[in-house]
Amino acid sequence: MKPEAVRLGPYAGLRWRQGDIPVLALHGWLDNAHSFLPLSAMLDGLDLVALDFPGHGLSAARPAGVRYHFDDYVFDVLGALDALDWDRACLLGHSLGGAVASITAAAAPERIDALALIEGLGPLSMPVTETAAQWRKAVVRSRRRKRRIHADLDTAAAARADNSDLGLEAALLLARRGVVEVDGGVRWRHDERLTWPSAHRYTEPQVLELLSAIECPVLSIQAEPRGSVVPEALARRRFAAICRRHGLGLPGGHHLHMHHPNRIGPAIKEHFRTHVPSSTDSR
Repeated sequence: MKPEAVRLGPYAGLRWRQGDIPVLALHGWLDNAHSFLPLSAMLDGLDLVALDFPGHGLSAARPAGVRYHFDDYVFDVLGALDALDWDRACLLGHSLGGAVASITAAAAPERIDALALIEGLGPLSMPVTETAAQWRKAVVRSRRRKRRIHADLDTAAAARADNSDLGLEAALLLARRGVVEVDGGVRWRHDERLTWPSAHRYTEPQVLELLSAIECPVLSIQAEPRGSVVPEALARRRFAAICRRHGLGLPGGHHLHMHHPNRIGPAIKEHFRTHVPSSTDSR
């Protein structure tokens, strides 16, 4: 089913009206709503909306002088739910999107029915002893640089696929929504400020406390071997902190949902169907 383009206030997105279970899909860092194109075919029965986070895809960038703080993405998600007129919904998140979904469920449990997290069980953390060093890195590296121009779409996709797990086909999907024509070729349209280091991060005890506060059922999908983003031992502690948890580990890379949608799609659909009533009269 071909998706329809939607505007959710300041946010852009794609919508597949394939059922009556509302699901908001949240992509990873520097990705966009096309991240969920391969998986969408496996999610019939869901009213699936894939969001472009601010500064990504076709969504507007943050205002001038404003940085991209992780916490603000939680309010973006709640704003998107409001724009959809969804009092409650499920969240499907990959990587950054999974981390944002985790905190949203902890902060606003009355809005979230269930979570499906792909390689995204909570945000990145940092020891207290690295606080000053992180600030110094943020100050030094947070400055505008000349944007790289690529000859064409294929070249831009190849550059994105280089040194990542994406592969050319998946990178091309992202590029079709994520690049813009400029003099001399094309460039990725994401806001350059997204690449600036964060001035601060949560500590691991804070992350564990937030995960323990999630009230809805959580399906955590991890690529194996683990450790591409969060080390395996830490990921296991995080998983154990969740009260209503279900885990699924499958061979693949960080973008498991783009490369192997047939492996994880049925589990995601079953998770949402099991924990969300098919009737949405109250929404």
